[in-house]
Amino acid sequence: MTPNRPAVRPARPFFSSGPCAKHPGWSVDRLSGALLGRSHRSKPGMAKIREMLARTKALLRLPGDYRVTMVPASDTGAVELSMWAMLGQRPVDVLMWESFGAEWMRDAINHLKLPGTRVLKADYGELPDLGTVDPAHDIVFVWNGTTSGVRVPDGDWIAADREGITICDATSAAFAMELPWPKLDATCFSWQKVLGGEAAHGMLVLSPRAVARLESHEPPWPLPKIFRLTKDGRLNEDLFEGGTLNTPSMLALEDYLDTLAWAESIGGLDALIARTNANFAALSQWVRTSEWAAFNAADARVRSPTSVCLKIMDRTFSRLPVAEQFAAVRRFAAILEDEGIAFDIASHRTAPPGLRIWCGATIEEEDVVALTPWLDWAWNRLNAE
Repeated sequence: MTPNRPAVRPARPFFSSGPCAKHPGWSVDRLSGALLGRSHRSKPGMAKIREMLARTKALLRLPGDYRVTMVPASDTGAVELSMWAMLGQRPVDVLMWESFGAEWMRDAINHLKLPGTRVLKADYGELPDLGTVDPAHDIVFVWNGTTSGVRVPDGDWIAADREGITICDATSAAFAMELPWPKLDATCFSWQKVLGGEAAHGMLVLSPRAVARLESHEPPWPLPKIFRLTKDGRLNEDLFEGGTLNTPSMLALEDYLDTLAWAESIGGLDALIARTNANFAALSQWVRTSEWAAFNAADARVRSPTSVCLKIMDRTFSRLPVAEQFAAVRRFAAILEDEGIAFDIASHRTAPPGLRIWCGATIEEEDVVALTPWLDWAWNRLNAE
């Protein structure tokens, strides 16, 4: 018999892992200052972009000699720009334990055809042996596996005196976790994750080592316009002072400026990290007592606090063919969506069948607490069908 429906509902059912929930208090009215119908190269357009870059740098507490720019095509564009523009000088270690790491592996091997590429691989829920990374190699890795719920625990495994550069996909980590900037050379993320901004725009943070690589290395393959960060062999400084590689959405930019203002108003990076950790703790408390769900990552040190991935431990479920398991997960998610309780919490299509619940900084802790009894209610209803 299905138990009674819980009495308390999440006020905001937006638990998608991307695009993620807008910040508390968001409304379209907050975008009334958007510079619509004007060129991004106009004086006010450039001023808004410069403001966005400066506030991003301040909020992330970037070192003074690090540069930040906006690039096309979200985090994917930022990572692929970095790979196409910077790799090829040294062998490459690609770390792969979830779907996006697999994408960067395919880029390195199948498209760039980089000689000497090593793939350090682990199954979903685990990390590869970080101690085997070669400091003489370039490194491409995901900080937080959005589709696996696994993150690297720290940057201690990256050598301070490394010869290669690091290219880090940090899209579901930036603004939610402390990042060791001296260990990161090209760091990529998008607006749509931890701050709940709009999609399609990427951000790229470069260390002095990354700039040196750009200025000393000419890739043997053609670079599309939207991948070119240098001009006449030198870094194109205009791109870090308000210039752009293509035309951005000024409406999406205004939305990102609004999310930055919200983050600043609540206490900046420390507050964003604290909100994320509180949300994760609330969900973890339920997982610890669940009879049917468990973390995809067995090691607590490597569990993501943002894209929390859960596996289903029920014996009857585990005996089903994988296709039927996916169908059951989709039905479970649909039950909650139909009730208006939680949207988009089925696992990523490339991940093992399970759940993925976003706990980033724009989520309210009380909504996570309210969600958890509904998870049990939906599970019992699924099994009663």
